[in-house]
Amino acid sequence: MTETRLRTWTHSFGYGLTAIFIFTLALQNLRYGFYELFYLALVMTGLLLSGLIYTLVCRRQQLSASGHLLILAGLNSGLVAAILALDSPGVIHWAMPLLALNLLILPLRRGLGLSALLLIPVVGKVWITTPGATALIVSAGLILLLVVVALYIWHYDNIAQSAEDLAITDPVTGAHNSRFLDETLQKEISRAIATGHPLSVINLSLDYADEVRDLHGKPGLQRLFRQVTEHLFGVIRAGDTLYTLNESEFFLILPFTPEEGVRVIAERIRRTIGEHEWPGIGRTSVSLGCTTRGNGDTSTASLRNRANQAIHEARKRGMDSAWFSPGESIEA
Repeated sequence: MTETRLRTWTHSFGYGLTAIFIFTLALQNLRYGFYELFYLALVMTGLLLSGLIYTLVCRRQQLSASGHLLILAGLNSGLVAAILALDSPGVIHWAMPLLALNLLILPLRRGLGLSALLLIPVVGKVWITTPGATALIVSAGLILLLVVVALYIWHYDNIAQSAEDLAITDPVTGAHNSRFLDETLQKEISRAIATGHPLSVINLSLDYADEVRDLHGKPGLQRLFRQVTEHLFGVIRAGDTLYTLNESEFFLILPFTPEEGVRVIAERIRRTIGEHEWPGIGRTSVSLGCTTRGNGDTSTASLRNRANQAIHEARKRGMDSAWFSPGESIEA
């Protein structure tokens, strides 16, 4: 199950379960003639159902917190107003599902902020209207609920982030791996099309990788690959991204970089790697294939294929070389 689909199910479950709980309260208050609480519960149920519908409508997209924030702010502010205005101690307990829902739906910091805005007036009203022992128990229960749910969400976010990092990062070098390459490159192509800014890429390969493996074994090649990766991180600019394709090949995405810029960067990389003394290896070199997005480059395949063709052309001319393969010129 993807992260977006899991989030959709989680949000739907949270909204749906809370809506059932609040609607049950509405029916109970109607039964006993508490009409103000009945209408409040109906309005809250309507807002919860609108949150459920909003979640389902956005299920195929990266869910934004903006719509959820408005819905939950309406729920929380309505409940706070009711707690302060109505002389009904039982309505204070309605805050419990909202405290959990805030953290379940919103990013952790926003959820904590909104929950704090709900918790402060609730606790204040508890201490004003109920005896000390009861107020202490209710306040401690609300705070404990908030802390437990917040810790759970924080732990889940850390696990999810670690899993994402493992999925997109090469364990040997720490650079992004090929799984993340196409996604990022497509985003940069779309941005370049929208803004009109240039976009360039470099396909880079270690020369004599097979010879290094034969002489120093796979650990030696991995060590060299890791050292070259660290070197490249020091050479590329902020905003450029580096990816590893296999044990001896890299891919660079260079946003806002025209043909002249990618030629300069490629030459700098070629020269600095070739002049460096690599521990245990000595001198090595790289071949580079470069290209810049043209009018017809609307997908990742065209740019990656042309960069791959360029690196093959560079190798035809000998090791330690760079070759630029132009795309169709972009019309002004």
